[in-house]
Amino acid sequence: MLSTFMKKLVVDQSGATAIEYGLIISLIVIALIASLNSVATGTIAMWQNVEAKTKAASGA
Repeated sequence: MLSTFMKKLVVDQSGATAIEYGLIISLIVIALIASLNSVATGTIAMWQNVEAKTKAASGA
């Protein structure tokens, strides 16, 4: 009985598929974080420009 279980465990590939999907998802998340960081940097620069122009227009 134990040897049959061990044979099935060695042949089973479902765990490998789950790990592959996990790795793919982690790579997608890393790419999203990197792209969002880039967008955030551009957005911060845009709002700093708006702030500077607003201050200049109001004479502050």
